[in-house]
Amino acid sequence: MKSRIRVLALLAAGATAVLGLATSVAPTASATTTHSGGTQPAAPRSVPVCATALPGHASCFARIRTDVHGGTGVRGPAAGRATAAAATLPAGLSPTDLRAAYSLPATGGANQTVAIADAGDDATAEADLAVYRTSYGLPACTTANGCFTKANQRGAATPLPPDQGWSVEIALDLDMVSAACPRCHILLVEADDATTDNLAASVDEAVALGANEVSNSYGGPESSDSARLAPHYSHPGVAILASSGDYGFQPTSAPAVYSSVIAVGGTSLTRAANARGWSETAWSGAGSGCSAWFAKPAWQTDPNCPGRMVADVAADADPNTGPAVYCTEGCRGWGIIGGTSASSPFLAGVVALGGHPGRFPDASYLYAHASGLNDVIGGNNSVSGMDCGGDYQCNAVVGYDGPTGLGTPKGLAAF
Repeated sequence: MKSRIRVLALLAAGATAVLGLATSVAPTASATTTHSGGTQPAAPRSVPVCATALPGHASCFARIRTDVHGGTGVRGPAAGRATAAAATLPAGLSPTDLRAAYSLPATGGANQTVAIADAGDDATAEADLAVYRTSYGLPACTTANGCFTKANQRGAATPLPPDQGWSVEIALDLDMVSAACPRCHILLVEADDATTDNLAASVDEAVALGANEVSNSYGGPESSDSARLAPHYSHPGVAILASSGDYGFQPTSAPAVYSSVIAVGGTSLTRAANARGWSETAWSGAGSGCSAWFAKPAWQTDPNCPGRMVADVAADADPNTGPAVYCTEGCRGWGIIGGTSASSPFLAGVVALGGHPGRFPDASYLYAHASGLNDVIGGNNSVSGMDCGGDYQCNAVVGYDGPTGLGTPKGLAAF
């Protein structure tokens, strides 16, 4: 009963946030961070890449570390040498690290096209992607060899939209797809701006251009208008993924809340002296929540949320344990970037590695194959004024929970 009362209180708070579009404040760095997983060391500072969304707009969910930057990567014909790359790469996780943590193969996905939908143009996207992939010895993915395609929301190569301040987000998306699935083709569809209508149109266009998976690393608070755009995120035969958000336990975010979408939460991933070699807890910023507007799908059976519960699955999203990313628009070369903007494109690449996007008209396949995932236990995403107590909605517990969903990839068994 107490859990249900907390849910009702959250829904009421969610309605207030939607009507006023209240600005959420992400958990900030402090001397220590205490949660159910224990007390952790001081967290390096990170800041949001995108501004808070205005009404009718979405915000990207990337967070960039302000204490780590610099380096030029490895360029030129000899750039594939790992020894040279090591001298210039930051401490962030590499593609090899991420594939090892999630037991993923280095090959596969060659017949898959992973699309990312973002707002505005990143003029250096292809050049920056080349530095990232060359530095880590990944195969080239260029316009010339047919691996990389950039288009506007009408599917044309020109004209491209003006810069909307999402270049760091775009670089993160491209690098995370590459890390998970080095042989996948990548399609970047650039919306005219960050309005929810234009981003939704970009998803439709990505599918029209042949995408097998579409990652959406953005969102805004669900509202009475959210249902109008839901059909744009439902394409049978194509897996649609979306970030759950970076502001902890909050009213749910669209498009992650749609039942046709795989909602991707976040973890803190660290090396460990165990059989796996890695451990994970819930990232304190990972979005989770109980929908006030969308009914619970039949395949989702958690007990204390009467509506759609977010998230479904997760991967590393903590900027303090995040991946190395290369970009030159909005950043200074190499950096470490996290947020659930990292976990969504990475999971899209994992789905592509599995090669069966048709299994995912929604997340039901994951719920039926949860044994193929790493169950994340420990940590929470409670924020001031939005505490669910000890409930699974904001605590990483045995089995399903809000911040990490069913867990993280353990090979391709669930995909």
